[in-house]
Amino acid sequence: MIEFHRRELLRGSSLLLAGAALPGCATTALQPSARSLPAFYEDIEKRTFSWFWDTVNRKNGLVPDRWPSPPFSSIASVGFALTAYGIGVERGWCTRADARDLTLTTLRFFWNAPQGPEATGRAGYKGFFYHFLNMETGLRHRDVELSSVDTTILLMGILFAGQYFDRDDPGESEIRELANDIYARADWNFFRSDGRTAISMGWHPGQPLLEANWTGYNEGMFVNVLALGAPVHSVPAAVWGEWTAKYPPLWRGEGPTRHLGFGPLFGHQYSHIWIDFRGILDVPMRETGFDYFENSRRATYANRAWCSANPMQWEGYSDRVWGLSACDGPAYKFLTYKGRTREFWGYSARGPLSEPEGRDDGTIAPTAALGSLPFAPEIVIPCAEALLKDHGSRIFQKYGFIDSFNPSFTYGDVPLVTGSVDPKFGWVARDYLGIDQGPILLQAANYRDDFVWRYMCRVPAIRLGLQRAGFTGGWLG
Repeated sequence: MIEFHRRELLRGSSLLLAGAALPGCATTALQPSARSLPAFYEDIEKRTFSWFWDTVNRKNGLVPDRWPSPPFSSIASVGFALTAYGIGVERGWCTRADARDLTLTTLRFFWNAPQGPEATGRAGYKGFFYHFLNMETGLRHRDVELSSVDTTILLMGILFAGQYFDRDDPGESEIRELANDIYARADWNFFRSDGRTAISMGWHPGQPLLEANWTGYNEGMFVNVLALGAPVHSVPAAVWGEWTAKYPPLWRGEGPTRHLGFGPLFGHQYSHIWIDFRGILDVPMRETGFDYFENSRRATYANRAWCSANPMQWEGYSDRVWGLSACDGPAYKFLTYKGRTREFWGYSARGPLSEPEGRDDGTIAPTAALGSLPFAPEIVIPCAEALLKDHGSRIFQKYGFIDSFNPSFTYGDVPLVTGSVDPKFGWVARDYLGIDQGPILLQAANYRDDFVWRYMCRVPAIRLGLQRAGFTGGWLG
């Protein structure tokens, strides 16, 4: 499997050098030449955009965590949606005026939503927001945590809106003002208020900060970047040193396969959706000799190599149908599969067992591959094509790809967490998830013409945050 992975990585490198090279987002002041995608891909993008456009609550801008299951809002879904609206304008799927008005409604809601330490009747605290909110009232959903990472995704969408809506128009001017104010209000040091250096992942009212920190390698790079670049409540530069100090045991592979490991592919995608890491290096990556974008490319190949080798003998895995990430699953059960006891999960993070945080129960998430499009188009586009050809309307419906499917799970007598089972074709999820829809759409826009990256490179706080983390080179200049 390692040798196969090495050959595929080298092939991908040669394709990029042969004409698909991706320059840093600020190498030119002009819009870069568009990179082409097959005609079928536009249908994927448009359907995925429509999920955000159709499911949003237009009274407050809140977007559901999932649909069609009875919804509560995910603030991360809102962050993806705020970025999606600009894509919709540029592609002609909605008008700029409609996108402006919906964005303004959303930002007004988050600026005015009640904040405070109380456990109920609040949407957030210290400028951050609870992971899930009631779709109608906008208040905390049940007992979920005040989330540093989900607020980061929301803020990324807000900051994108502040850059995209740049015209001399009262509504667009207000969007810019609100974007700056909402970001500036966030007190990142609250998540360090117990004396720790690193940023905590969350907090519950009346309790200490969560023990888990944003250290090591995962999706949390952008948490630290926004905290380091914050205009009012910035954190010490030592926060990035805490993040990278956990790298040594996370390295996987050798030579062209060497990469910082994290099993679920969302961990290699989320920060890259809004921040262009091409050609910029911090201290560990300068010593290693490649950037975080290349790291995500290698991790994408590692994910595909695991599925292609298929050591657990799951149905449906191949070098064209692959992709493990966080997603819905069929059931939390131990079941007999091909004569061996296997563990299956409902919603869970999944990835190769050879990687940190690895877990594999045969469940494939289309967002895993498609969210890696800019890193490795030469293997992602064939995967998208194979998913459509091999599985068709079972997994590709009104709003694009449903969240996940598992051809190995054909147990008709097992109670399911969600979805349905076909005795021949296996389990398919019921819902679309906003945090999995988002990477499919936004990464396609980045691949086409650096769309999200171009606007986010203009955010002074992102430049400052990267520089305080020790990044140099590339578009940082």
